[in-house]
Amino acid sequence: MSRPYVIDQMISAKSIAARIESLARDIHAAFDDTDKLVVVGLLRGSFVFIADLVRELDLPVEVDFIEASSYGDGMESSREVRILKDLRGTIEGRDVLIVEDIVDTGHTLSHVTDYLRSRHPARLKTIALLDKPARREVDFRADWTGFEIPDAFVVGYGIDFAQRNRNLPYIGQVRFTDDA
Repeated sequence: MSRPYVIDQMISAKSIAARIESLARDIHAAFDDTDKLVVVGLLRGSFVFIADLVRELDLPVEVDFIEASSYGDGMESSREVRILKDLRGTIEGRDVLIVEDIVDTGHTLSHVTDYLRSRHPARLKTIALLDKPARREVDFRADWTGFEIPDAFVVGYGIDFAQRNRNLPYIGQVRFTDDA
């Protein structure tokens, strides 16, 4: 049985929507000359973010997904990144934007970026909805970040805790009620 917890709202749905509009303008400026931007979402946590982001992009886009894991059902990264699902299409010579939900230790996004860079895209950029720099173990920073947050366990807007709470429209901090 899991520990009882409550979720305190950290970032509202309205704040997320406004930030995504701003990020989309920045991405458009960076890729305004592209014939097609391949937007690669890291499953599963980024699926809500990627859906909202691509709807705000005024660019021709193709969406693909890669699934990498270093967490399983736990709250701590194992630091061993595994590719569970690879891209369906090719990215060689193409413009690519990797979309991640949260950069914590940095291991996953760093690994996936190196993995996709080895496929020789024309340009490769990264975006993360959330960044927790206090937890960083790898010298990696996304090209764009939605929000910098403290070292807190968060859920919502696609991010889960043991496959729960992905459907919350906001980012919330998990607080265990049995903690003293």
